[in-house]
Amino acid sequence: MGRVARAARGRGGETMAAYTQKAYRARSLRNAMTEPEVILWSRLKRLRANGFHIRRQAPFRGYYLEFVCFERRVVIEVDGGHHGEDAQAAHDAVRDAVLRREGFRVLRFWNSSVRQNLDGVMYSVMAALEGME
Repeated sequence: MGRVARAARGRGGETMAAYTQKAYRARSLRNAMTEPEVILWSRLKRLRANGFHIRRQAPFRGYYLEFVCFERRVVIEVDGGHHGEDAQAAHDAVRDAVLRREGFRVLRFWNSSVRQNLDGVMYSVMAALEGME
C-alpha cells in the first residue's frame, strides 16, 4: 500500500540509465585513445605498484577526465594542437576552473611532450601525486 517505484540509482546518485550512458561513453573513449594517451597510460598504470590508483576516461561533473587519481586529486590531460585554438582553450579554462574548485590539480601536457619527453612528463606527474609541486 502506497509503495512508490523509485528509479535505480548508480554512482553519484544519477539514475541507472544516466550511469549506463556515462559508462558506455567512458568505455568508448578508452577504446579510442590517441597514441600519446596510450603511451602515457602504459606508464601511468604501472604507478599502482607505488600505491597510486589512476583511472582513465573517468566521468566527473559532466566531464570525462583522461587520467585521474581521485585519492590525490590529480587530473592529467594530454592535449593535441586543437587545444591551442581560442574556443578550445576557453573551454579548457572553464573545465580546469571547475576541477580546481573541486580540489583537483590539473596537469596538461602536449602530445609532443609525451612523445619526446615522457620521462619529464612522468617526473611532473610523480611530483604532483607525491605533493611536491
